[in-house]
Amino acid sequence: MSLHIRLLLVEDEEILAGVVAETLEMKGFEVMKAANGVQGLELYHSFRPDVCIIDVMMPKKDGLTLVQEIRATDQHIPLVLLTAKGEVQDVLKGFRAGADDYIRKPFSMEELILRIHALLKRTMTAPVQQTASDHIRLGMYVFDFNRQELHHGGSIQHLSQREAEILKMLADNRNNITPRKEMLLELWGDDSFFNARNMDVYITRLRKYLKQDESIQIVNVRARGYKLIV
Repeated sequence: MSLHIRLLLVEDEEILAGVVAETLEMKGFEVMKAANGVQGLELYHSFRPDVCIIDVMMPKKDGLTLVQEIRATDQHIPLVLLTAKGEVQDVLKGFRAGADDYIRKPFSMEELILRIHALLKRTMTAPVQQTASDHIRLGMYVFDFNRQELHHGGSIQHLSQREAEILKMLADNRNNITPRKEMLLELWGDDSFFNARNMDVYITRLRKYLKQDESIQIVNVRARGYKLIV
């Protein structure tokens, strides 16, 4: 990827942060470092990064809180969590907070860079032209995929990029089963157990967003996938 990429690294382990920043800079990234969540939020507003890498456990303000605060003002910026915890529930908390991906310590720089590029590719190649086909009617809702918005009456539910991608896949295949493995490979790149649990979190969110229209259901078809019934 030849584009100039501004990256915010929020990590309180000084040595690790230095190694990660130096390696990313050698790969052409412009990196700003923050040692805690408070400083991270300040730099997010002043530096305006293209992507953020955020450690979960930090002083002053933890990574999950920082992710929530950034996501409240920006629905599109890729947010990657660094975590030393391997339990499923800790990973799911990150996704509920608004993270797009996570990577567990210790990690290889090659894997981190690949994940960053994969997220940026989806963000930067998203279509910017608004056409009639971008608006998908789902019962009482109108789904605007490009703007990542779900309209119902006069209200608007803003979706994260991953939420919009999942809903688009289900909507394009509405009233038919969308295979679980196909969704995982398309959106996450692999069908691991952790990614499958992460997708369950997003599906639960989408069900909540669509609950105003009882005729709409996202059904879990056991061992196969999901079906959006409209």
